[in-house]
Amino acid sequence: MKRVLLKLSGEALAGDKKTGFDDATIQQVALQVKELVDDGIQVGVVIGGGNFWRGRSSENIDRTKADQIGMLATIMNCIYVSEIFRSEGMNTNVLTPFECGSFTKLFSKDRANKYFAKGMVVFFAGGTGHPYFSTDTGVVLRAIEVDADLILLAKAVDGVYDDDPRSNPDARKYDEITIHEVIDKNLQVMDMTASILARDNKMPMWVFGLNEENSIVNTIKGNFTGTKVTV
Repeated sequence: MKRVLLKLSGEALAGDKKTGFDDATIQQVALQVKELVDDGIQVGVVIGGGNFWRGRSSENIDRTKADQIGMLATIMNCIYVSEIFRSEGMNTNVLTPFECGSFTKLFSKDRANKYFAKGMVVFFAGGTGHPYFSTDTGVVLRAIEVDADLILLAKAVDGVYDDDPRSNPDARKYDEITIHEVIDKNLQVMDMTASILARDNKMPMWVFGLNEENSIVNTIKGNFTGTKVTV
């Protein structure tokens, strides 16, 4: 495994507070990512914005504007988390699909690859830069563009189920499932646009629970308890 993209939900980074940041959670993520980087694995990170903004649930704001606010929320998350990573001894850079002054660098594949080659953790913020596309689609797009080997989906739920395990205690967890089955059964691994993009470009995903102890490192090093979404 040479290069992976880690997708974190904004809600997961908020911890029990459900909003803003939980530093202890982020530090645990940082320490795990540092272990991967020290082992020579190149890591990219995409973060959702749900700890700050859930604009799609509002009926009082235009969808395009709501999505633009959501993009800004992901940028705030990436800048903050990248600084926590730096405090743990890693070098980082934040790339966005549109100019943000001196806060970030403009995304290009060549720039991302240059940063990866220098051992940096690269944060891909701002989604795709366009409304109507989620950070799910953003992480698949970036993974394809930078030739990642795998997407790691760190979620609140510890894998892919045939129903929501939070409301159905009899929901069955998959150890492995194809992306075709995910799409056919409309399983909520990612949104449909992201799932189809992953299928068409043969991008595998491993889904696991972020809150399980050392889950990111365990996933990469073979002690995997989540769901492998294969192509």
